[in-house]
Amino acid sequence: MEDMTMRPGLCSVTFRQLAPEEIVALAAEAQLEVIEWGGDVHVPPGDQDRAADVSRVTRDAGLDVCSYGSYFRAGAYETLTPILDSAEALGADRVRIWAGRVDSADATPEQYAQIVARLRDAAAEASERGIGLALEYHRGTIADNPDAVLRLLADVPALSTYWQPSVDAPEATALAEFDAIAAHTSAVHVFSWWPFNERLRLHERQGMWQALCSAASALPVPPRDALLEFVPGDDPALLAPEAATLRGWLARA
Repeated sequence: MEDMTMRPGLCSVTFRQLAPEEIVALAAEAQLEVIEWGGDVHVPPGDQDRAADVSRVTRDAGLDVCSYGSYFRAGAYETLTPILDSAEALGADRVRIWAGRVDSADATPEQYAQIVARLRDAAAEASERGIGLALEYHRGTIADNPDAVLRLLADVPALSTYWQPSVDAPEATALAEFDAIAAHTSAVHVFSWWPFNERLRLHERQGMWQALCSAASALPVPPRDALLEFVPGDDPALLAPEAATLRGWLARA
């Protein structure tokens, strides 16, 4: 029977200051399973040689590449091709993307229609390479709350979404937001910010994250990955204990 437990992993943007080789070593030592490589520093779009090298280093350490974290914003004339080139060279079958540059409540009908049209074309281009696109669940995009995400997914069914706790959301609110989009969620960004954007250790929001892991594990198809993103002070020394906390929650779920 296929293991339906979320894979514990790391977003490389957690440590933008480190080289990929250092990130891989930290992730392996922390007993994580997967890495999402970011396109802003570690694996620039279109540099296929770099992507292939990072892929090799990752897999040589016994880790998998789960996804490519892009900064594609679905602009009308924004190209996805170099991003897909890098994802393919990485061996990533999922690319994280952003749905525009405006909150859903502020998007005009014309802006919304343009973003949807570009996302449809992008999803079709990615599908030709066997790559799925997943929305960043984030303010400043039209995927900033559950209703907006569900509307967008209805208009572009080929997409999936990530989930992360909304900034300053109480635990019950955050969990309700996850529940609303859980069936469409392919990965979760794991961090503890409270209040607002103060970075805490994971265990300081243990109630929320334990409940999230339990809820996710009960789904017919749980999100594939639980990816650590952000640690207090960007401190590499905190990765191993934070990973141990996450792995414990996933194992108990």
